[in-house]
This record gives sequence, structure tokens and C-alpha cells, in this order.
Amino acid sequence: MERKNRLRSASFIALGVASCLALGFTFGKIAGEITPQSIDGASDLIGLTFSPAEKDSMINTLKNQLNNIENSREVELDNSIAPSLVFNPLPKGFNPNTEQEPLNWGFDEVVQLPSSDVDIAYTPIHQLAVLIKSKRLSSERLTKIYLDRIKAHSDTLQCLITLMEGSALEKAREMDAELAAGKYRGPLHGIPYGIKDLLAVKGTKTTWGAEPYKNQQINETAEIVNKLNDAGAVLVGKFTLGALAMGDVWYGGVTKNPWNLKQGSSGSSAGSASAVSAGLVPFAIGTETLGSIVSPSTRNGVTGLRPTYGRVSKHGAMALSWSMDKIGPISRSALDNGIVLSVINGKDEKDASSIAAAFNYDANLDPKKLKVGYFKPFFETERTSENDKRVLDELRNLGIELHPLELKTSVQPGPIVMMLMVEGAAAFDDLTRLGWDDQLVAQHKNAWPNLFRAARFIPAVEYVNLSRQRTLLIQEMHELMKEYDVVVTPSFGGPQLQITNLTGHPALCMPNGFNDNGSPTSITLLGNLFEEDKLVLLGNYLQKNTDWQAKRPPLFNR
Repeated sequence: MERKNRLRSASFIALGVASCLALGFTFGKIAGEITPQSIDGASDLIGLTFSPAEKDSMINTLKNQLNNIENSREVELDNSIAPSLVFNPLPKGFNPNTEQEPLNWGFDEVVQLPSSDVDIAYTPIHQLAVLIKSKRLSSERLTKIYLDRIKAHSDTLQCLITLMEGSALEKAREMDAELAAGKYRGPLHGIPYGIKDLLAVKGTKTTWGAEPYKNQQINETAEIVNKLNDAGAVLVGKFTLGALAMGDVWYGGVTKNPWNLKQGSSGSSAGSASAVSAGLVPFAIGTETLGSIVSPSTRNGVTGLRPTYGRVSKHGAMALSWSMDKIGPISRSALDNGIVLSVINGKDEKDASSIAAAFNYDANLDPKKLKVGYFKPFFETERTSENDKRVLDELRNLGIELHPLELKTSVQPGPIVMMLMVEGAAAFDDLTRLGWDDQLVAQHKNAWPNLFRAARFIPAVEYVNLSRQRTLLIQEMHELMKEYDVVVTPSFGGPQLQITNLTGHPALCMPNGFNDNGSPTSITLLGNLFEEDKLVLLGNYLQKNTDWQAKRPPLFNR
């Protein structure tokens, strides 16, 4: 009791934490990564101002969050709950399945070759793979189609940092030669793709979307790029990201949404999602720390898969938050994302946070046998869209039994997000100390320069206790989710996006229609740790019986 009283009376902590909270609990909103409202303002990162009413609202929010921190200390923290030097995201007693089984994608035996280049460009991976393997379409021709589209449209979208035309054509010709000789590497053989420009590729610049690093070259290649290369995929370009993985503003401008060029692509995997949406590549690699796959996938009307934390190696990727960063694919379908994940998945000795786990997918499994829950209260708020409600009806009509449940945890997720700020400030300590942060385009009070500085006021004691509370949150979310195979939720319903990013649970974000302004909307499927196969199984079943993922932005359907 004496300790709790001391904590409550420690007003000096409030001085430091207050500045962080005022920034930290609004930076996700401003960056377009927490709520549907933030989606609409994702590119408005420069010259940000607040009205008196907004300032009062922020102050009230700050007070509430401070109260949450105090209240969250009432949670009993067992002495065994201690943060480790290498972050351990696994619940107590949980170990993922490591027995890899043969993959069965259920590909069509025959796929008709589209007559036009634009139709070929919008063909999903699982059909392109059949066309290439059957030699009805060469990798060289396919690569040239995408290179031409990138050169035609990337300036309009402001989505490209580096075009890799020479090496891409060389790799495509190599893949065609191997196929002619009878060597086939798998479904990604000869398939072009792009990456978010926070992944290193030896011999190219890796800019992190930020002015101080725009000429940076890293003398190695990211592990997942090596894996994709070994699988036969053809890297055609490095796409934009919001500077240092926030929003869609980078040193060259604002990446655009192909459905509405007056609107930003949202962040921070802005270029990857925009390029897939506009048919510049069939898939691209994105990353998520607090919504950076879900948010741009929603905005651009594409399908994004955020894998379980630790499933994909982060070696060679820019670090923002070592304990929250996740790397995953953005494509035109759930099945395509599963194909890519099967390649980039795996333990990597160069990444201490990576975890060995099998990814098993069998197209013959019956999705109707999955136990599917849905966060009922999130579908009953005033902000719930008709598109989200319709998904529940579609699932029921497809024979899926839905079980209502609530997302309740004893730990408040909001304050724990401060861990991201602390880790980000540590990752970019040199940027702050050397004054390079002045070169970043966004300089408003919720931009990285001020967040990194503010994070220095967060006491180490607070960080450690937040880490311990996060351990409880991981355990509670695991206990809730393990009763279900998949849980359906509005993509920005309640605190699920914050919670699942903190706990490392996987998410599949899929388009489910358009809002009144003609902008795409999305629905999200959540899964148990390392059970992305079930997300892909249900997502593919839903997409086979709907066609939102096949829609094309009119300006780029030519």
C-alpha cells in the first residue's frame, strides 16, 4: 500500500509523462494509424494547428490517460513478470508448431492469359504463377509490363524511390532460362514485386523516406529480400514510406491514393499499398508497428497481412520499435499474401527476436469448420459502417457460424504505446543528438522530432513497468483468442489495433466496399499467434465469394 501511495503522489512523473502523452496518444491519430477519422487526415502532417476546443479536448484526454496509468498500477504484477533483455512475446507455456507440412494452395490447373497488359498487371499472384509455370507468360514480359506501368504512373502517385530496371530484367531472363531448363522454384518464380524503402538492398540506396538518409547505402541485403530472391521473385523497385515509418509524407512529397489523388496513401507503408492498388506490382512488402499495413491497405483498397511478431526476420530492416516492428505482404488477395508469407517466414540467427514456426496451408480444409468469433460491440457503435455489418451477413450466408464476444482486458493498452516512443527515440538517438531531425519535412509537435525528444522524459522505471503490464496483456489476449480460430472486427474498432500490435497477434486486412466519398473501406480478421494459415483460409473463402479485392482505381485501369 505504501508503494502505491508513493506512486500516486509522484507528481514529478506527470511533468515528464504529460508531454509524452500529449504527443504520444495523438501521434497515431495524426499519422493515420488508429481510427477511421485518422484515415481521412493521414496526409495532413504539415502545418498542423488546433482550435481552442481541440486543445481542451486534448487536455481532457491527457488527464484521462494519466488516470489510466495510475489505475493500471492497481493490476497485481507477479514478481515473475519481468522484461527480458531480448523481448519475449510468447505467452506463458506457449510454443508454436514447428512441424512444416507440404503446402497445398489449390491453384487452378488452367488460367487463361488476359488479352491486355493492364489485365495482366491486375492478375493476382496465384494466377500469374500458373501462367508462368505453364510458359504462357514469360517473366521478362511480365516484368516489362510492371516496369512500364511504374515509369508511367509512379510520378503521379509519388510512390517510388528507386527503380531497379536493369537488375529486374536480368533476373527475369534468368528465371525464364531456368524454367526452360526444367527448374521451377515455386509460386513466386518470375513474379515481380516491390519493397518498402526501409529494407536494405546492397548496391542501392535505402532512404527510410527521410531527408537525412536519402543518400544512405547499407552494405548488405535484408534477409527477406534474400529469401524472395531465392524463391525466384523479381525485385523491380523500392517504394516510399512516411519518413522513419510515420504517415505518408516523405522527403519527396506525399504518396497518393490511386482512388483519390487529392488524398494521401496513408502510412507508413504508403508506397507499397499505393503501387499494388494501381497495378504497378502484384505484391509489395510493408511493415507495421502500430497500423502501418492495416491503414494504407484500407486507404488503397488492397489486402494486407500483418504476421505474428517474430515470424518474419527483421534483419536488414530499419528499426523503429524492436519489440513491435513486423514485416508482411500487401497484395491483391488473401491467398497471395499466404504465398508470400510462406517464403519470408522463418527463424533467422541474425535476428534474435525471430521465432521458429511452421506455416501450413491446405486449400482442401473446410473454412466452415473454423470457429469464428466477432467483437460484437464494435459492430454496434454509431461509427460502424454498413460495409462491416454486411461482412457478417456474407459470412453467415457462406455457412460460417459466428460467435459474439467482447474484447476485455484488465490492462489499458494506451499507456503501453509509450514503449514505442521510447524505443523509437533510442533507435534514432543519433538523429536527435546530431540535430539531423531538423531536416525532416514534418516538424509539427506530433512529428518524430518532437516525439523523440519528449520520449527522453519517460522514466526508465515507467518503461519497465509498462513492459511488465504488456506481458499481462499478451497473456490475456492469448487466453481470449485461443478459444477461436479467427475473430472478425472492424479494422479500427475499439482498441483492437493497439492491443494486437502490442501483443503480436496476426491480422488480415481486406477491402469490403467503399464509403460515401468513394474511398475504399476494409474489414480485419484476427488470428491466434502463428496461425496465419486460418486467416488466409477464411479470407480466401470470403474473397472467392465477393469481389472487392478485384476492384481497380479507374485512373489506373488503362
